[in-house]
Formats: sequence, C-alpha cells, structure tokens
Amino acid sequence: MDPNWSSAYYLANASGLFKGVFQYITESPVLVSIADTINILGLTAAGLLIITGLFTRYAAIAGAILVGLYYLANPPFQPTGPAYGVEGNSLLVNKNLIELMILVVIAFIPKNWYFGIGNLISILKNIENAGAIKVPEEMNHDAGKKTLDRRTVLKNLISLPVLGGFAFAVAKNHGWFSFEEGHFLAQRGGTDVTTSPTIKLDDPVDLTQLKKPVPHGRIGNLNIGRIISGGNLISGFSHSRDLIYVSQLVKNYFSEKKIMDTFWLCEECGINTTAISVRPDEVKILNNYWKQGGKIRWIAQAYPKENNYRESIDFALDNGAKAVLIMGNVGDEWARDGKFELMAKTIDYIKSKGVPAGVAGHEITTIQGAEQHQVGAEFYMKTLHSRNYWSWKPEQTKDKMVIDNYSIDNYWDRNPDETIAFMESLDKPWIAFKILAAGAVHPRDGFRFVFEKGADFACVGMFDYQVVENANILTEILDDEHLSRSRK
Repeated sequence: MDPNWSSAYYLANASGLFKGVFQYITESPVLVSIADTINILGLTAAGLLIITGLFTRYAAIAGAILVGLYYLANPPFQPTGPAYGVEGNSLLVNKNLIELMILVVIAFIPKNWYFGIGNLISILKNIENAGAIKVPEEMNHDAGKKTLDRRTVLKNLISLPVLGGFAFAVAKNHGWFSFEEGHFLAQRGGTDVTTSPTIKLDDPVDLTQLKKPVPHGRIGNLNIGRIISGGNLISGFSHSRDLIYVSQLVKNYFSEKKIMDTFWLCEECGINTTAISVRPDEVKILNNYWKQGGKIRWIAQAYPKENNYRESIDFALDNGAKAVLIMGNVGDEWARDGKFELMAKTIDYIKSKGVPAGVAGHEITTIQGAEQHQVGAEFYMKTLHSRNYWSWKPEQTKDKMVIDNYSIDNYWDRNPDETIAFMESLDKPWIAFKILAAGAVHPRDGFRFVFEKGADFACVGMFDYQVVENANILTEILDDEHLSRSRK
C-alpha cells in the first residue's frame, strides 16, 4: 500500500552465492517492476489464503518459495547493512528460514487437521455427492464431516476475526485511527520505531540501544524531528581546521550505500529530516534513497544568485525538497551588502511554491536584518555553540565574519550571547547549526546548550554509529525535569 516501496534496495544489496542473480534484476526497471508486483500480490494473496484456510496447500507452497528467495538474497551467514538486515540472524537460522519451514509443514499436513473455508467447501461437496460411490473412511485420509452444523461453520470461520484485526492494523498504519490515538502519538513524538535487535551488521550499530525516538516539532506544515541530519559530512565537506586530509577521508567513508544506511538509521530513530545543500551529487543520492523506499524529508539549502535567484530553488523543488532556505553564506553576504529586497523577493518566490521558506546565517545581524526589513521568512537557521572548546581562543579578536574566517576555521558564532538574546524574542521556529563547533563539543553538552538557550531544532552532522547515541542523548536532555529553558 506504500507507493514508494520497492524491492530494489533489498535486491541491490544482496549477498551470498546468488547475489549476482538478484543484483541483475535491479539493472532493469522492468524486472524491478515485475519483482515488486510478484512480492506485493504474492505475499498478500498467500497470506489471505492461509489465514482463511482456502487453497491452503498451494498458498503455503507459494509463500515458501517467496520466503526462500528472501533467504537466498540475504543469507544470515553474510554480514549485512542495517537497512536490509533480517531479524533473528544467526549462523544459518533466521526469521526467513523459520517461516519457510513452517510454511512447508502447513503445505504437507492433512487439510482436515486445521479449520478454514476450504473445509466448508469440502463438506458442501460431500453433501452434494451423497449418492456417489463412497470410499471406505479408513482409506480416505482427507475424509471430513458429512454434515454442516453450526459448530462446524463457526470453527471453520474462526479466521475471520483475525482478518478483521489485520484490516484494523492496516487502517491504523495508514492514518485511519481515532483522534485520541493521534493525540497520543503526537505526544510521544509522532513516530513509531521498528527495531531488528539481532541483525548481524558490517558496523557496530545497535538499534536495541535506542531508548525512544526523538520528539518532533513543526515548521510550517512539516512535522520534523528535533534533530535534523546535517549535510556537511555526507557531502564530504568537513570543518577540520588544519587537518587537510579529513575531508577526503569523509568522502571515502560516506559511500552512497553508507549514506543510505545512515539515513535509514536516522528514520528509525525519529530523525526524519536532513538539511543538505542543493548540489547535483547530493540530490542524486537523495533521489536514489527515495526510490528505494526511504522517506527522509529534505530542507534544501539553496544558493540563489543575484541575477538568477530562481534556478537553485526550482532545482530543489523539482527534486523533492519539502522546505527551502537561503544558504548561510548567501544570507550573510546579502545582509552585509544590504540586499534585503532581493532576500524578500527570494523568500516570496519560495513561498509561492507552497513550501516553508527560511533564511540561514552565521551572523546574528543577518537574522536581525531579515526581521527588521520584514523579508517574510517563516523559519531561520542560525549557528549557535558554547565557547567551551579548545580552539575558541578567548584572547583572539573575533573581528572577521564567519564567511571570511574559513582560513582560521575556529568559530561559527562570533556572539553566542547576542544570538541567544535575539532569538529568544522570535515567535518563529529556528534551527541551530554548528552546535558542536565542528566536532569540538560533545553532543551531551552541545544539545543541552542550544535547547536550553531557545533553539527549536538542532542540525548536526552524524556518522552512522553516532545516530542512536545522539537520539538517546537528546531525549534524555528534553525529558530532564531540570532542563532550564524559558522560550516556549
């Protein structure tokens, strides 16, 4: 029922002896479409027939074949990534193998051993053929009752309440539930998490350590996790000061597969949004992730040009952006040059496309100017971090704007106190970024600092092995009754 679902990701990441066969399917959109259809119709039909007890043997054999293919595509003795692992992995036995064995048993036990609509049909046939030549009962291993009484009907229709419960579960998963349930889900943060506690992984990522998903807030009509996945690590750009090899190291680490695994982990932890720049390479990876079933939302950091401010925005929206903001470097330059009329025109254009429009800045004067000139931004993105890290250098005069300080690269908010004071007065949502001072501040300190000082969301770049830890740190902080936050 999910139009974005596809078998392509599972097939593309197949392992084991037959991985070449499964990966070959992904090279053809036609073959992927056929595989999707077989999975959707095959599993649904086999499941319904087994539940209702109709054509049970054939349904169980078909189900066993499908589940057997799942087992062969990702056998448990091969390490796998977190996005396509199967729960219950051991040396040979996993959930798929257990289900396959159960289906084989169902397929070969005598049909009169279980109840179902098929038995009712057999009884009706026996009644209709009462005058036919009879086979001695001791020679007929499938002999059933010859009469249709109330108890027989009820026993063989026992699966219908199960179907009702199944239909109710489907309805709930697609949003057809009561106001009370919706309110309860919203209070919990609006996200359910499914974990696979015994997946064998290439990397030490353990979702069983997740305490609960991060809570959500709103920007316009978007429901967004309080942590937003940052884009610098994924795009290979790292504020690494004088460590000139780090950016290349990050690029080598974050393969497309690793990026997709990281996004998947984020979603499982309730981190449902990423803020990535509008660049073709990153956009291509996002589109591939969505094609393979991912749902992470994209707040696009656009690079509008003075002589063509629409191009970057259009590219973002054509490629699935759910909100667009003027990139921090651009926002700072336009504010420094007094181009607030251009900023307002750009914001109006974004809003005309029906998505939330924002402005980002490293300088508080950028946000102050945007408000003073009423550019119409619906949300802001502003750097904020404490001064408690080794390269802050209190003795250094912070006279250079951040966009002019990349050669020194040791501060991203020159005046944190001014940022806190001004943002406190805003009645618009705002996202704090560079909250860890490019890896110099521990998340436990960085998250507490920005949320106590008024930020509504924190944008932070994360390696895959940091996602669960960061989610736990934030929920622990926000649940702390001693959290000192005055802004609503």
